[in-house]
Amino acid sequence: MATKKTARARARAPLTRDRVVEAALALADKDGVEALSMRTVAAKLGVEAMSLYRHVADKDDLLLGVADRVVSEIELPPSGTPWREAMRRRAMSARAVFLRHPSAGIIVESCATMTPARLAYADTIMGLLMADGFDQMLAYRAFLVLDSYIYGFTMQEMSWPKPTSPNELPVAVEVPLDRFPHFAAVMGAVMGKVGARGLVQAHADEFTFGLELVLDALERARRPVSRGR
Repeated sequence: MATKKTARARARAPLTRDRVVEAALALADKDGVEALSMRTVAAKLGVEAMSLYRHVADKDDLLLGVADRVVSEIELPPSGTPWREAMRRRAMSARAVFLRHPSAGIIVESCATMTPARLAYADTIMGLLMADGFDQMLAYRAFLVLDSYIYGFTMQEMSWPKPTSPNELPVAVEVPLDRFPHFAAVMGAVMGKVGARGLVQAHADEFTFGLELVLDALERARRPVSRGR
């Protein structure tokens, strides 16, 4: 009975852009970005497709709304946070968001329009970098390389085996030792280490390892800023 009441309450709730975008994101999370259309989103909301056009101009506008919603979930450290800590926290948060919303990376990267929400996101990151020794060009390059790493790693991670529990062991990779000795040796070491940690933690550790390499390189390129000490 409570479920029916909840469904009726939602049906009576006024349609808003936020509700439309929320429904679209939920649909993409469940069925993938290819399932998104004005018709499928309207069906999820229990309304006619034409009703959506009062709140989103078309499917492109719908996708922009979803991209904004996803970006809004990424943590932006406050002003004054040292650049390395800020970029680390932002990267960890972004990875978590993209894993939570499997189609999010594709949607965000496919939307070329810089909305006010996305401009505010980029502006905050640029400001954190420029306040701590990055000139304009290096701030741009740092933003680009960090985003490339975050998106690339998480999209690859989502194609890897999906563990059903944090401590699930990976399936052994059979590599003929006599034909591929170097690869076999490497995979043996990797599987042994992953087996001790579980796939979930192994993925997180590998993301952190690569991220720290990128941050180390950016540290060498930036101009340190005196903090009054």
